[in-house]
Amino acid sequence: MTQDPFRHLPGLRDKITPFERSSFRDFSAEKVAAILDAEGMPPFPAYDDEDREALRAEALEDHEGDLWIFAYGSLIWDPALDFSEVRMAFAPEHSRRFILVDRYGGRGTEEAPGLMAALDDGDGCDGLAFRIKADKVDAETEILFRREMLSPGYHARHILVEIDGEEATALTFIADHDSELIDGEISRASQIECVAHGTGFLGTSLQYLESTVSHLAEFGIVDDDAEQLLEATRAYVATLG
Repeated sequence: MTQDPFRHLPGLRDKITPFERSSFRDFSAEKVAAILDAEGMPPFPAYDDEDREALRAEALEDHEGDLWIFAYGSLIWDPALDFSEVRMAFAPEHSRRFILVDRYGGRGTEEAPGLMAALDDGDGCDGLAFRIKADKVDAETEILFRREMLSPGYHARHILVEIDGEEATALTFIADHDSELIDGEISRASQIECVAHGTGFLGTSLQYLESTVSHLAEFGIVDDDAEQLLEATRAYVATLG
């Protein structure tokens, strides 16, 4: 008998998009390139399939059995994964930081960059952990890497997480500070500018931040930095008339 993936957190059942309904199940660099071309926007520096698969193979080289995925951003409410279990999780050595500056059309452009979250070194990050059964790891991580490793910006890494007070290891995507997408020294003023003005085919950066804050609240996760950034951005937007 198949176990209920929400058996530990039944209250999340209606708050996470079922994988069958997620638009990210068939997300790909080719689809993004076609969208950008149709919008008259320049191409972006995407990984080709061979390079992305090599990164996936490297990340899974020593892994056996079921796989935990640690989610800290949009994966929380729309993981696009066929998971067997979801749990609240805490990454003690990392933080959710709004340091991914998007200039490639997702939520910003070169003229008006957008902003999204990345996982970075820090004092702790609350999120969710999704368990992928061993026989589905290959198929599900292929889908996951097409989304998260679309272009250089993250490293796929196994990190320490705590699930109900017990230590576990989970695969996640952390900021690649060698990527031009990551600005670890971004000022609050620049963050506000990016959130206020960034827009692209995925929507606006403000919508992304609002969605992040609201979904985190639904899951009982408090992120003071995200909430303060949203409050400051709304105040700034109000001054624009």
